[in-house]
Amino acid sequence: MRILAQTALVALLVTCFAPMGLAQAQPAPSGHWEGALQAPDRTVDIHVDLAKNAKGEWIGSLSTPTMSLTDLPLANITVKGSSVSFEIAGVPGKPVLEGKVSEDGKSISGNLLQSGATIPFQLKWTGEGKVKEPPKSGPLSKELEGAWEGTLEAGGQSFRLAMRFSKAADGTAAGAMDSLDQNARDMPLAGITQEGLAVQFKLPLVGGAYAGKLNKEGTELAGEWTQSGNTLPLTWRRPAKAPAETKK
Repeated sequence: MRILAQTALVALLVTCFAPMGLAQAQPAPSGHWEGALQAPDRTVDIHVDLAKNAKGEWIGSLSTPTMSLTDLPLANITVKGSSVSFEIAGVPGKPVLEGKVSEDGKSISGNLLQSGATIPFQLKWTGEGKVKEPPKSGPLSKELEGAWEGTLEAGGQSFRLAMRFSKAADGTAAGAMDSLDQNARDMPLAGITQEGLAVQFKLPLVGGAYAGKLNKEGTELAGEWTQSGNTLPLTWRRPAKAPAETKK
């Protein structure tokens, strides 16, 4: 069972242009695209959706059926003529995909660039884009704010985890998680919500979700981690404070 940092995410990124029917120099980069990334040891299927939001900004999401990951958010989407590029938000190594749309606007080819590696990809337009953005988070309480740590027992292995919650500019909760034993850092959390002592959040990069309950003292968050059809107990606690230095 792959838990948390699927650093095999050396295989994720894409870009988009929708066919326009009539011949035009620059097809609109919008639509649903399907194709594959040709990694050295395997082929990774990828699906990409790209569209503009109400503000006219480009938004996108990516899924990899091969790795059972869905609706990963895209970031830094750039479109210049027939060229397009973007990255998957929060993925270690900051993978960037750069590609060019074909003259008929029905295919995209290019390369994924990550940590010095170059991996070719091919995509074909299959329909209209339906971008699924990460679930929104609610307000952050003082009881939840700050650092947490826990250990997940899975498949006979122990995974040390670190998590932190902070307040975003709009007052809603923001958060990130580290899988220390897998060297995966700053994986963004989404859909952070709290009702009373009940807390829930998602970790889109690995298709994981957590639901738990805070104790009244705000020192422990006990619940369950769900990923790839498996549900495991996971308890978070506040990190132990380092002993104060003795004054001489």
